[in-house]
Amino acid sequence: MQTVSSLAVAEPRAAAEEAGREFLTFRLGAEEYGIEILKVQEIRGWEVPTAIANTPAFIKGVINLRGIIVPIVDLRLKFGLSGVTYDALTVVIILSVARRVVGIVVDAVSDVVTLLPQQVKAAPEFGTSLDTRFITGLGTLGERMLILADIERLMTSRDMQLVAQASEVQTGTETKGDQS
Repeated sequence: MQTVSSLAVAEPRAAAEEAGREFLTFRLGAEEYGIEILKVQEIRGWEVPTAIANTPAFIKGVINLRGIIVPIVDLRLKFGLSGVTYDALTVVIILSVARRVVGIVVDAVSDVVTLLPQQVKAAPEFGTSLDTRFITGLGTLGERMLILADIERLMTSRDMQLVAQASEVQTGTETKGDQS
């Protein structure tokens, strides 16, 4: 009986994998990226966040989203892109990753695409010259090449721990030192 039961569970997973995975695509500079749609909570237009002192330049600040303090990370700055501007096309993608809500600033959101397993290739190895820890693969969709980002790994990386600290400072939950 267990065999039938485990087959019943495995078949929907295999069918879902064969059907493909959905990605929200967005632009950073001249490149197009994709992140798993299941991580996306909402998409908002650019609004100037409240700045937090002593944070890296890529942490733009925080916004109050229906009572939740959301740190805003500019991926363009995080990835070292130059010529960063904030205009009518600039978008903030609100994500739910690692049990917290965070916003990422991108140049523009393109669309939602479904990629079949055969359309996703492994991320190439570049040696030590390029950090590919946050790239899960490359997706091909016709003439389009999508850089598939592991947004969960990126948002939980060591330098992103500052994002959590920024939201704690804003909400006043930061632990204070001994004040006696």
